[in-house]
Amino acid sequence: MESNLHVYNTLSREMEKFEPINPPFVGMYVCGPTVYSEVHIGNVRTFTSFDLIYRYLLHLGYKVRYVRNITDVGHLLDDSEEDKISKKARLENIEPMEVVQRYTVDFHDTMKLFNALSPSIEPTATGHLIEQIELIEEIVKGGFAYESNGSVYFDVQAYSKNENYGELSGRNIDELLVNTRELDGQDDKRHPADFAIWKKAEPQHIMKWHAPWSLGFPGWHLECSVMSTKYLGATFDIHGGGMDLKFPHHECEIAQNKAGYGQDPVKYWLHTNMLTFNGRKMAKSEGTGVTPRQMITGDHPLLTQAYSPMTIRFFMLQAHYRSTLDFNNEALQAAEKGFKRLMRGVEDVQQLTAEPTSSLNIDQWKADLYTAMDDDFNSPIAIAQLFEGVRYVNLIKDGKEHLSASDLSLFQSTFTGFIHDVLGLKSEDEGDDGQVDGLMQFILQLRNEAKERKDYSTADSIRNTLQELGFVIKDGKDGTTYTKA
Repeated sequence: MESNLHVYNTLSREMEKFEPINPPFVGMYVCGPTVYSEVHIGNVRTFTSFDLIYRYLLHLGYKVRYVRNITDVGHLLDDSEEDKISKKARLENIEPMEVVQRYTVDFHDTMKLFNALSPSIEPTATGHLIEQIELIEEIVKGGFAYESNGSVYFDVQAYSKNENYGELSGRNIDELLVNTRELDGQDDKRHPADFAIWKKAEPQHIMKWHAPWSLGFPGWHLECSVMSTKYLGATFDIHGGGMDLKFPHHECEIAQNKAGYGQDPVKYWLHTNMLTFNGRKMAKSEGTGVTPRQMITGDHPLLTQAYSPMTIRFFMLQAHYRSTLDFNNEALQAAEKGFKRLMRGVEDVQQLTAEPTSSLNIDQWKADLYTAMDDDFNSPIAIAQLFEGVRYVNLIKDGKEHLSASDLSLFQSTFTGFIHDVLGLKSEDEGDDGQVDGLMQFILQLRNEAKERKDYSTADSIRNTLQELGFVIKDGKDGTTYTKA
């Protein structure tokens, strides 16, 4: 990877192939969740995609520092909104950090179910307030931000005199002006496209801190500029997130970094695409908002059955991370069959025996596998190549093809290594009692939470689904237990 290469990842401009670097180090920052509600399946798709990228870079031998933040303050998209965590805390009459703790734990538990590796560093916005205030001071000092009634706004017009605000998303200031809505706080701005990097808190606002301009809180975009550069440097290799973050979040990050640090922050911008269900946008308001929990338990009117976390992970990896992914029962059931076929291949490949010579070109098969992943982490093509490997396994089992000892060893290590280490897939029949128990405790916790909310239909649905899968659920004075029928 050339040090001066700066590529914006769009559908029309492919990411360059990674080349060996010395030392083999990659810095990767991914925008993490705002922990005010249950993680949704779109989050899982995004973080599964970057887990794949992380795993593959590690597999290639790179030393990767993977930083993924937790947004625990300041997430508001415009001046008319209330911070999402403060709003949740106010509605439930609890402390904001209770909200943060509850949904951070939920996020970690969910990603463990999908076998995602933990990042190297997981910083929080509230843990970096001093650095955010310092960056605001630098931006103001450089003439790229101004204070207005206790809030500080980034001056897009001043920045655009020498820089291109909109370079990542392809927008321009005139377009932004046309599309700007009339919002609270617009009178404080010099230009409608200006965005808050510090907000003065209203008296009723729960989360607020002292700063030179007011008692308030940082703008949402600021935290990622600060945390990415603190742990990865002023310029680093990969910045990722969902497609919905390209504008305004990532666009604002670029502007903040250039204004405050004087450098282009990122070499490669990678964005995962959206999810749909039966061709429709996933949204609670449209009845298509399906959560990971509902997919695992099957408790949603659009689902005809429950799907395991590994089936869902495999299904997601069958689509390129930049492609729209449509969830539907037929496709998920096909993925379930494909996943089981792949896992049978993992079992069978270890039982193969070597012959004196080889009739299959394993070196070419392996090269094609790496070529797929080197082409913008093209997991669908890599999976197709792995199924070609399953075909090889069956041909060798039937005595129609054969491999020498060295080729067989290479085939076995590459085949299983890619499935387990790169794709992050695990057989659900490995007898991992700890994993099964953890999954069951997670599901039973969901059932208990539903009962506490008096949502008895959901609680009964979870119990019935588990019974159909062969688990006996018992409620007693010491809690809920399960046994395998």
